[in-house]
Amino acid sequence: MYDIIIIGGGPAGMACAIYAARYRLKTLVLSSADGGVMAEAHKIENYPGIKSITGMEITQKMKEHVSAFDVDFKQMTVRTIQKKKDSFVVSDDNMLFEGKFLVLAIGMEKRRSDIKGEDKLLGKGISYCATCDAFFFKDKTVAVIGGSDAAVTAALLLAEKGKKVYLIYRKDKLRAEPIWVEKIEKNPKVEIIYKANVVETMGKESLEKIKLDTGRELEVEGLFVEIGQVPSAALAKEAGVKLDKEGYIIVDESMKTNVDRVYAAGDITTGSDKFRQVITAAAEGAIAAFSVFKELNKSK
Repeated sequence: MYDIIIIGGGPAGMACAIYAARYRLKTLVLSSADGGVMAEAHKIENYPGIKSITGMEITQKMKEHVSAFDVDFKQMTVRTIQKKKDSFVVSDDNMLFEGKFLVLAIGMEKRRSDIKGEDKLLGKGISYCATCDAFFFKDKTVAVIGGSDAAVTAALLLAEKGKKVYLIYRKDKLRAEPIWVEKIEKNPKVEIIYKANVVETMGKESLEKIKLDTGRELEVEGLFVEIGQVPSAALAKEAGVKLDKEGYIIVDESMKTNVDRVYAAGDITTGSDKFRQVITAAAEGAIAAFSVFKELNKSK
């Protein structure tokens, strides 16, 4: 029996684990992928004390920090949550674990596009992870869809490797942090195309061309989709917690949900004004651990 089971291995889950361990709570972290969305970041330059770091590097540092404590860390995808009288049983197809408290730090999922021809060419030139796949597009011409921090940093990474990058955004102004916008606008390898959407991808064995709704066609060998994220709501619904109209878990200032002994932290919550950053996710994870610690002590 664990005191706390944390579902999710991103910054919220790992910060929660560190704090829970320091409070001497018997702690289990269940995660399908270390780092979550953070691990895919090309560069993180706004985490205090670290001037610049890749998402994978900060993921490894956080995992090492967690591993320094008496925390069980299992790689698994939680599929079911069963509420008992004074505990919860979480399981996948093979393993099950029981805990007194749950913290849902399940993060976000990449928003999928509905571009014609995408299904046929996914993995054959079309990608949802520039950090994972940029290496394969050295000296090639590629395109990135989106205008957020993720899209702009993906374009900068691809420009380091490739010959030319088209950054295609449906609005007339990028919504990334100003410092990223300044960098992308100064990069000679990047051409920003505003007020346009990719409507079709073409190619026989791999991606050869994309078509925009302006009528323009671009010859590219890679297309990276960075059009935002949506909450991972399925497991939250399984736990019976209340969601807002956008699918985020509703929490109070202690990170508590409407379900007794279930807390949530990170990008999935309505906390921190939905300012989805590594630093806010980690803060929410710390608060959730402290809240569980206080509630456990009340019952003793």
